[in-house]
Amino acid sequence: MCVSPQASRILSDMGALEAVDRAGAAHLTGMVIRAPNGATLRGDFAASHGFRAFRDRGISLRRTVLDPILLDRVRDAGADVREGCRVVDLERDARGRVRGVRVLEGDGTTSMIGAGLVVGADGLRSLVAHRLGLAHSSRWPRRLALVAHLEGMGDMQEWGELHVERDVGYVGIASVDGGLVNASMVVPPKDARAVSADRAGYFLGWLRARPQLAPRMRHAKLASPVQVTGPFASHARRSWAPGAALVGDAADFFDPFTGEGIYAGLRGGELLAPFALQAIGAGESRDADQALASYHRARRAEFGGKWIVERLIGAAIGWAPAMNYFSRTLESRKDMADLLVGVTGDFVPAREVLRPGYIMNLFRPSRSTPAPGA
Repeated sequence: MCVSPQASRILSDMGALEAVDRAGAAHLTGMVIRAPNGATLRGDFAASHGFRAFRDRGISLRRTVLDPILLDRVRDAGADVREGCRVVDLERDARGRVRGVRVLEGDGTTSMIGAGLVVGADGLRSLVAHRLGLAHSSRWPRRLALVAHLEGMGDMQEWGELHVERDVGYVGIASVDGGLVNASMVVPPKDARAVSADRAGYFLGWLRARPQLAPRMRHAKLASPVQVTGPFASHARRSWAPGAALVGDAADFFDPFTGEGIYAGLRGGELLAPFALQAIGAGESRDADQALASYHRARRAEFGGKWIVERLIGAAIGWAPAMNYFSRTLESRKDMADLLVGVTGDFVPAREVLRPGYIMNLFRPSRSTPAPGA
């Protein structure tokens, strides 16, 4: 699991970054992206474009390592942490305002926990978003993700890798803590039956079938079960309702290729905090709803440009001729590749790659680059 360079700033503010470093997180200096035709571009976080992240490198570690660190910080901040139970419904008053959650305890009993504000930070399949009637799934892209850790994979370097294949999906590869490698594979839904029949066999077979990866997979083996999730492209029509707010993947998730999920979750929570305090302080008045509506606008202002970039990258990944074409251009223009990787690293503003000049240069290939579809 990759954490962008700018996410380290939030981890530092939380007092969690030192513990993450002690846990042995791997460091990533940038991204290497391989197109279906073999064109390979590299973008570095530390570059000459004039933008600097909190750190010059991203970090990569397992969620099983990161999550306990964050949970410890939550406890230290005074939160009442309850494990072994799950939220199964929302509690509302007669007017429909959320007043708390109904929880299924480990012994099978249910109880109600009242709250001045319920925050749905419950991921891609958010129960809170569904109960609020805000969840919406798009028809594109309909993909499945398989994620596992590998040991013994060869030739790992200090860059994260993204290998895009024609019509069969892509895989992101990065070193993590403990000398392991995280592999996140995204495949089309037509492969769902093969995945369900033998997810481990499908996962390893897919990797070993790629000519550029096969030699590196010679001694590799699974170090964790293969987890499957999807389809993606889920977003909430808005990120709040009276008495409740959504953050992270519960509010918006498009596709995991840019690897910004942890940052979006952390930054979304940071954005919500002052508005949440206003809403709780205003009780059930109209001011509470106005505070949450302001959070929604702040969220759109913060992430709106990045959402456009995500969808443009998604369109290119989904159409091999376009991916090949633009990769050839970026392969020969490292300055442009650095900017794009900086946007995915959350420290270069999305507007830098949405400017007319950048887009015109993207369509101005080298002599050896055929036009898309050619």
